[in-house]
Amino acid sequence: MSLMPTDFRDGKTFPRRGREPIGDALWLLRAADKGRAAAAGTIYDYIYPCPMDKGMIARWRISVDEFDAALRAHPTDELLHAWFTQRVRPEDVRAANEWLLNERAENLDRQDAEEVVAAERR
Repeated sequence: MSLMPTDFRDGKTFPRRGREPIGDALWLLRAADKGRAAAAGTIYDYIYPCPMDKGMIARWRISVDEFDAALRAHPTDELLHAWFTQRVRPEDVRAANEWLLNERAENLDRQDAEEVVAAERR
């Protein structure tokens, strides 16, 4: 069962990439990392829910409150993904992914440049 670090206060640990999928869903792991960190008080200078989180969550046709409740109830990636696949329709996952990759590619590229490159330098 996968649990990612959700303490970003060291400035060297980052949420997972928005392009990293779990099943067919993009952004889910990043939103989960940030949501769990926000709940734990270890989010540092990240924002949750940020506009990208809100955009994906809205396209999944769930609310931020519902997503937060799912994070509390499903503490691992596998459990969260199982909930997600039962709750979110495949066509909404596809629509969210398309929005992310087509409308927000510049944001994804910037995050990769800031986070992935920094992690690779260590």
